[in-house]
Amino acid sequence: MKISLNWLKDYVDLSTFTVEEVAHKLTMAGLEIEDVFDESAKYKGFIVAYVKDRKDHPNSDHLSICTVSTGNEELQVVCGAPNVAAGQKIIFAPVGTIIPNGNFKITKAKIRGVESFGMICSDAELELSEDHSGIKVLDSSLVEGTPIAEALNLNDVVFEVGITPNRPDALSHIGVARDAAALFEKQLYYPEIFLSETDKKIEDYIDIEVEDTVNCPRYTAKVVTDIEIKESPEWLKKRLTQIGVRPINNIVDITNYVMFESGQPLHSFDLDRIRGKKIIVKSTKEESKFITLDSKERALPVNSLLICDAEKPVAIAGVMGGENSEIYSDTKNVLIESAYFNPSSIRKTSKVLGLSSEASYRFERGCDFEKTQVNAERAAQLMAELGNGKIVSGIIDCFEPKMERKIVSLRFARVSKILGYEVSAQEIVSILKKLEFKIINETETGITVSVPGFRPDVEREIDLIEEIARIYGYDNIPVISKINVTLEEKRDDSSFVDTLRTYATGLGFYEMINNPLQSDKIASLIGTKIPVKNPQSMDMAFLRTSLIPGVLHTINENIKVGEKNLKVFEIGDVFNKKTEGEINSFSDFEEKTKLIIAITGKEASKNWNSSERSNDFYTLKGSVDCLISKMRLTSQLTTSYPDIVNSIFEYHFTKTKNNSILGIGGKVSAEVLKKFDIQQDVFCFEFDLDEMKKLNSDEKTYNEPSKFPKILRDFAFIFEKSINYQEIIDYIYKESSKLLKSAEIFDLFESDSLGKDNRSIAINLEYYSTERTLREDEVEKDFNKLIQKIINKFNATLRG
Repeated sequence: MKISLNWLKDYVDLSTFTVEEVAHKLTMAGLEIEDVFDESAKYKGFIVAYVKDRKDHPNSDHLSICTVSTGNEELQVVCGAPNVAAGQKIIFAPVGTIIPNGNFKITKAKIRGVESFGMICSDAELELSEDHSGIKVLDSSLVEGTPIAEALNLNDVVFEVGITPNRPDALSHIGVARDAAALFEKQLYYPEIFLSETDKKIEDYIDIEVEDTVNCPRYTAKVVTDIEIKESPEWLKKRLTQIGVRPINNIVDITNYVMFESGQPLHSFDLDRIRGKKIIVKSTKEESKFITLDSKERALPVNSLLICDAEKPVAIAGVMGGENSEIYSDTKNVLIESAYFNPSSIRKTSKVLGLSSEASYRFERGCDFEKTQVNAERAAQLMAELGNGKIVSGIIDCFEPKMERKIVSLRFARVSKILGYEVSAQEIVSILKKLEFKIINETETGITVSVPGFRPDVEREIDLIEEIARIYGYDNIPVISKINVTLEEKRDDSSFVDTLRTYATGLGFYEMINNPLQSDKIASLIGTKIPVKNPQSMDMAFLRTSLIPGVLHTINENIKVGEKNLKVFEIGDVFNKKTEGEINSFSDFEEKTKLIIAITGKEASKNWNSSERSNDFYTLKGSVDCLISKMRLTSQLTTSYPDIVNSIFEYHFTKTKNNSILGIGGKVSAEVLKKFDIQQDVFCFEFDLDEMKKLNSDEKTYNEPSKFPKILRDFAFIFEKSINYQEIIDYIYKESSKLLKSAEIFDLFESDSLGKDNRSIAINLEYYSTERTLREDEVEKDFNKLIQKIINKFNATLRG
């Protein structure tokens, strides 16, 4: 936001402070000065001069040769303006001066054979206006040689202030002046309002009805009649142009002026175009159309807050007025609107319409609900002064339910504890009073204050402490020569995730980051979805319940651009409801951190020395096992292949610990892939990182290779399909001697000849000792016993 220093000085005396001091103080108090524009620097070198003589150029029919007096010397200047004449006071640019419009330097020149030592300037060349029809003729009382910045009062300084969203009070010159007054210990002056009202009553002109008091808690109206619409005076136009606002006419300019002065957006209606002499503030019950001031038709959603007359809408509340009630050149009677609208209502409407204005920018952050009447009266006063209007007696102020100031208590000891240094109770009270907090109660240990309406961001004790710190001055924080730090082990909660990220990228996976907000359709695939209260769009109306939809969306987007062979992973949070009803507390939902890895397309392309190979279920399982191995959790997790139907996977496997599932994945079903328009196989696995964090990694050990030969055996049994492979392997290790070091499946066979409920499993066994060479007979004895135990335990049949 642009703030004019000259305008600021109307409310606080800053004459004894430099521009640098003001900028530094405001920045350190939280109003960051991002840029400073010094107007006088723009017009450096330009002076008031006197045209002593003028004659025609001998070699041109449109040029003149002028003798210009600067007060110190007389110079010959060639001028092409048609209105230049002897006896004029003009703006003169001597040699070396830089012209703002075009940014070029004036040099000594010879024009049509005649030397010229400067330039007589127009408004356009100094960017004072767009008028380039002739030179600017100045007041004859101005003294020659006076810098033009001083003569024309072009000495303002404009600050570009970065206003944070929590400081709507600073979106005005009075708001910034209030902070400046507190920082420099100066008095804050408000504009004086004196109203000369007619005998006519406002109730004879307009009736106000507020139907939606939730979104419009306060609506104030003032009427001014017999106004003359005309160009604004120079001082008002200059104030507005300095901060980047285009002057329009005196009435519109006044409403803009009051908004940038006080922070209160105002709107002026042509009272004669208000049907039925009535204003109704209400929210729409159905979708409708409305033409705004910019002559565009807007589609209004349900629950848009509108300002209506007895027949039709005349404005979108807090956003923009309507074309059917704007101020025209023949307007005579004006209704001034000064209201407080619910910030969330204005924010929603503005966002849906894609329409942001200076008014909506302030309303959606929160205006001062206490000053709507004062600001309406301020605008009425200016309209009477600058538009020769007559102010109608009385004001209509709909203020129900009445909004109350927030009450906040502050402990003096808490201030010292939070800030780390002492601020006296007297200083604390003084600072808060300067910021217009009202002291309700004061004791030896603390105070209770009421928060002014222009500070919606101050709600708690810590907010008051922040106000004290920024006004007391961060520069005043004492320097501490040394600090004591306890040397204890630091817990890094991100190290586990960072390590996983390193492992995944080491296995050739690329990281992706997806939006945690999803549409209803996608969020319904897995888990129990949680709606977002104020979604930006229907595509982001629910929190994600799983990382799987996100990865499928990413795969689809990559396939669209020709990237069909992918290995990707993501680490992120997912959210699921735990109860059926609405979420009222954190116990009603759960948040978990998950890791997902996904593969699709080809694992290897065809090459001169290798054949093409596609990613499949076993590629996924190998990647999962590698990741678990790198995390040193292999001995703690069990792999299972459930036969139960899964809504996402055609077939899948899980990683479990004590019957608790820590991860699940497999081949994504064709039905799910179809929803994402994917026409190739996708395999993915999702880990529960919150549960995996609880596990302790296996200690790193070194197993020396055996120096003695191994003895290999294998057998194949026919088992019932209901018997789990892992159960068989666990039983083999349990019942064998210590000589058995490895047991792994190497063949799985199913056939009608074995029976529809049976399958054949072949297992390799590896025997050896690290201390001696084994004998064939002792291995054979252990091997035969194991065969018999498997037959008895599982009712299995040994194959040939």
